[in-house]
Amino acid sequence: MGTVALVGGPRLRSHVPTGDSWGIFAFLCAALCNLPAVPALNGTEELGAGQSIQKTYDLTRYLEHQLRTLAGTYLNYLGPPFNEPDFNPPRLARAERVPSATVDLDLWRGLTDNARLAANYRAYSRLLCYLRGLDGQVGAVELRHRLGHFCSSLQGLVLSIAGVMSSLGYPLPAGPAGPPLPPGSPAAPNDFLKKMDDFWLLKELQTWLWRSAKDFNRLKKKVPPAVVTLRLETRGF
Repeated sequence: MGTVALVGGPRLRSHVPTGDSWGIFAFLCAALCNLPAVPALNGTEELGAGQSIQKTYDLTRYLEHQLRTLAGTYLNYLGPPFNEPDFNPPRLARAERVPSATVDLDLWRGLTDNARLAANYRAYSRLLCYLRGLDGQVGAVELRHRLGHFCSSLQGLVLSIAGVMSSLGYPLPAGPAGPPLPPGSPAAPNDFLKKMDDFWLLKELQTWLWRSAKDFNRLKKKVPPAVVTLRLETRGF
């Protein structure tokens, strides 16, 4: 008989013949086969519209924070008068190509959720194209790096809005807001007007992000949060 010493207790005798490896193997197999099935608690989370909206809201706020730093750096790069706090030029005809967020708030809130989401999706898709154009024109390496990082984040926002629309059962818009710029489009006739275009791009982007954050904050209150389900699975040996 084999014996096993327990700390603070009597010796436990096992009925396994010593020196018989086949007997030990048979004993272990029998013990395993007679173990009861072990229930496993499996937690899974169904990713629904509520969680998708929350993530989009968080990304919008993050982009707002990013843009404050980027805009200050970029306006300093443009120089005066663009980096002066009280500089508020009129919107020129050239700037009309950039999607404008200057819409009456009551009119905007009167739109359906689908219409607002579609407008956001089209606008950010269009703004992203312009920002990528800036990235290719900036000479300062550090500023170009920041623009590239912001463009990647904005691309994530476009995809996130598409995810929200899909989770709510809304179709994606057919295309971006406004006609795309044809290849070889004429640049601004002078350096000042080119800087004015860049100024208005950042200004409109700032307004879009501010309004989008409010949109997604209201939307997440209308949609219930994601459901967490627990499943019991029985796993046997």
